[in-house]
Amino acid sequence: MSTDIGKATEKLGDMSLSPFGEARATVNESPLSEDEVSKLTDYFHATLYLCLGMIYLRQNPLLREPLSVDHVKMRLLGHWGSDAGQSFTYIHMNRLIKKYDLNAIFISGPGHGAPAVLSNAYLEGTYSEVYPDKSEDIDGMRRFFKQFSFPGGIGSHATPETPGSLHEGGELGYSISHAFGTVFDHPDLITLTMVGDGESETGPLATSWHSTKFLNPITDGAVLPVLHLNGYKINNPAVLSRISHKELEALFVGYGWTPYFVEGSDLPTMHQAMATTLEKCVTEIRSYQKKARDSGKAFRPMWPMIILRTPKGWTGPRKIGDHFLEGFWRSHQVPITDVLKNESSLEKLEQWMKSYGPDKLFDDSGKIRSDLKELAPTGTRRMSANPITNGGVLRKKLHLPDWRDYCVEVEKHATSKIGSMGRFAKYLRDVVEKNQDQFRVFGPDETESNKLGEIYEAGAKVWMGDYFEEDQDGGNLAFAGRVMEMLSEHTVEGWLEGYVLSGRHGLLNSYEPFIHIIDSMVNQHCKWLEKCLEVDWRGKVPSLNILLTSTVWRQDHNGFTHQDPGFLDVVANKSPEVVRIYLPPDANCLLSTMDHCLRSSNYVNVIVADKQEHLQFCNKEQAIAHCTKGVGIWPWASNDQGEEPDLVMASCGDVVTAEALAATALLREHLPDLKIRFVNVVDLFKLISPNEHPHGLKDNEFKAIFTDDKPIIFNFHSYPGIVHRMTYQRKGQSNLYVCGYKEKGNIDTPLELAIRNGVDRFSLAIHAIDHLPGLGNKGAAAREALLDKQVKAKNYAFHEGLDPEDLEAWTWPEEFSNPDS
Repeated sequence: MSTDIGKATEKLGDMSLSPFGEARATVNESPLSEDEVSKLTDYFHATLYLCLGMIYLRQNPLLREPLSVDHVKMRLLGHWGSDAGQSFTYIHMNRLIKKYDLNAIFISGPGHGAPAVLSNAYLEGTYSEVYPDKSEDIDGMRRFFKQFSFPGGIGSHATPETPGSLHEGGELGYSISHAFGTVFDHPDLITLTMVGDGESETGPLATSWHSTKFLNPITDGAVLPVLHLNGYKINNPAVLSRISHKELEALFVGYGWTPYFVEGSDLPTMHQAMATTLEKCVTEIRSYQKKARDSGKAFRPMWPMIILRTPKGWTGPRKIGDHFLEGFWRSHQVPITDVLKNESSLEKLEQWMKSYGPDKLFDDSGKIRSDLKELAPTGTRRMSANPITNGGVLRKKLHLPDWRDYCVEVEKHATSKIGSMGRFAKYLRDVVEKNQDQFRVFGPDETESNKLGEIYEAGAKVWMGDYFEEDQDGGNLAFAGRVMEMLSEHTVEGWLEGYVLSGRHGLLNSYEPFIHIIDSMVNQHCKWLEKCLEVDWRGKVPSLNILLTSTVWRQDHNGFTHQDPGFLDVVANKSPEVVRIYLPPDANCLLSTMDHCLRSSNYVNVIVADKQEHLQFCNKEQAIAHCTKGVGIWPWASNDQGEEPDLVMASCGDVVTAEALAATALLREHLPDLKIRFVNVVDLFKLISPNEHPHGLKDNEFKAIFTDDKPIIFNFHSYPGIVHRMTYQRKGQSNLYVCGYKEKGNIDTPLELAIRNGVDRFSLAIHAIDHLPGLGNKGAAAREALLDKQVKAKNYAFHEGLDPEDLEAWTWPEEFSNPDS
């Protein structure tokens, strides 16, 4: 940071932390004429008038009649506190968009301040273009006001119905990571991002400031954060608003930013300060980019940011009665709450709204004055109309290699082992190679561990920090790369979400147990996608693809903390219109599944596949058929062809499928007369009723595979409850016995961990014997023999630290092979 800026901050440090008074700023110039200041103030007042109108009014939108209770909504909802600061920033960015022909979008971190975003979209004309009934006239304004936070209308955040929004801001913490996601591979884009001072206290937001260490000024655009210190959250002071200028500066310089302060409440001087500061930030950004692009040498600048301190509820009444409003927490939501019951409060509201001068801001028809309209950009340069915020309209298909060219040769079922993830890495490498400007791989420092390191041949890990000599020895770092890794699941998930919402494609790979860290983020993304389906002008965006590996059944070496497959339960609770869960059993099925997911749009696809070497089951043609159906009978592992089965052995997941097959072989060995049907599930939602999910099997289809009167032993990758929940309406559900993870774990061998949770071959076979009604006591000897083998395996693992070699090296017995399958 320059000495001049440091001196300016020192001077600010001697001043009050109060948001009131004339402007105080790091940069002090007066670039605006009096006429420009006057027009900016009028435009600002027009946006604030609209903000209040959205919160309060359903009739009489321009107050051309005396305000009465009949004109007011019967239920008052919305947030006022952050509106002024957001609108102020938005308007000043508009000036620079026009001056420099910028490609810019606006992200509202405090998205509950949606009235600020909506009012600007309305004044720019975008809202009326998208929703013609919300026209730029008195009746259109009435409809615009009434719909806000109203049944049948729109929500109180920057929801998918909001033109120019790709970040709702309902759950706080993701504005910066989403913003960086939008600018990766968008070299001309500036994403202006409001960060609320409440949001700034969240963990995800705190880590996302480090995103500059991954931003390449040649290939990427820039994020311009505006940290809005308005002093209060719902009912408490904001932490960063109560620390000194020196401490704030040190914090953000430490993060790698150059902070510029703009503080105060006096509009004329604040306009000058914001105009100067915002323009300095934009020109600095363009200067850094030009330097890097002209030289061809990427570097990491100390990117500019703004710290904007204004009163909460700025421009509102300082007090209502004996209580503070402007500059205090009471202005957070509905600023005057009793207007329906208190005539005096209704009069104060009318006086306040009229103080903005609606009669001079809007013409007789209700349209914004033409000279004020000219302050806004036009066409797609309007932030509310930038197509990047509707990424689906920009989405291009990926150039995908033929996944069949990467398939494993499977001559005999379940007889050879290979690493499914390693094979998929070859395919993923070529996906990266063919899509250098629209596909990235994201992960929290686990891509190499997850056996995906081969992708570095096509795109290394982006790293804008310093380099050491040792990095040449397998560091796989580069200024321009395609793999984005930072040990913050929140940040990399936010990057991916911003990347796909702005029209590009990506994949997040993660250890299965720690994906729970982003449960809530994925939940919010699902809600966004579902709501977008109701908005006809929204294009479908590329799917959010989450690959879970290092799974529960191979976290035996890391212990109990690393054993949790429950993310599937979280996803299964989301809207069936937007979620898909796949558990491919082997490499070829994984390739088929991933190819399908990368081609899809508007879904959250969760794929679970372990990274270690496992048995391979399906050849290329069988994988195509099996993954297309999503569930199927494996004839080669069944002996019930043409007959009623005595038992259905089913599985879902790679490790548990191998154990289920081994259990089937044990049963056929000990009880050769048993007729066993083997079923494998790839698409978990095949189990549910089609009334609940579009992938669900019809009842007759379910019966044809699982029967409705025979015992079903179902070996499941995750917690058993999810399978029971999905099948609870199925006839014969009482015959379904699900085995899965039971929260039993430690430092175990793989088989020992399976035994602890009852998903091992011995437990499954014993379970089958116990639930075969026609077997009587004929299975007693077999049951006892299986128990003995299980005990022996456990003792061996306890003493030797390994599973018995014959069990670890098990393959499907030759004598049970079916040459016709």
